[in-house]
Amino acid sequence: MSEVVSDTIFIRGLLLDASIGVLDHEHHERQPLVVDIELEVETGPPVEGDLASVYDYRVPVAHARALVEAGHIELVETFANRLANLCLADSSVRTVRIRVEKPEAIPGAEGAGIEISRRRSF
Repeated sequence: MSEVVSDTIFIRGLLLDASIGVLDHEHHERQPLVVDIELEVETGPPVEGDLASVYDYRVPVAHARALVEAGHIELVETFANRLANLCLADSSVRTVRIRVEKPEAIPGAEGAGIEISRRRSF
């Protein structure tokens, strides 16, 4: 019988330079996004030195960077949802939590944004 391992993988404070927002100036100037990604994954037991035996946390980072590079996105909600869907396309990912923050969105505030949670439907 093979062992199933459930782990939480996280990336905190991923800084991206994005063209995002609905306001006119946001269509012409890139701005920072700070992204946190948390995934509950199921894999087999880890094998020392074998990256294929674990979830590679570089994958959701690559997804986030690809979304930003693909062009302008109107809403942080759209970015978060697209990123969640890309993560859930991997069958080992059971749940995903994405937090997207625009640190320059509101003068006087550290940031504004959204946090979403999505679960694989079985």
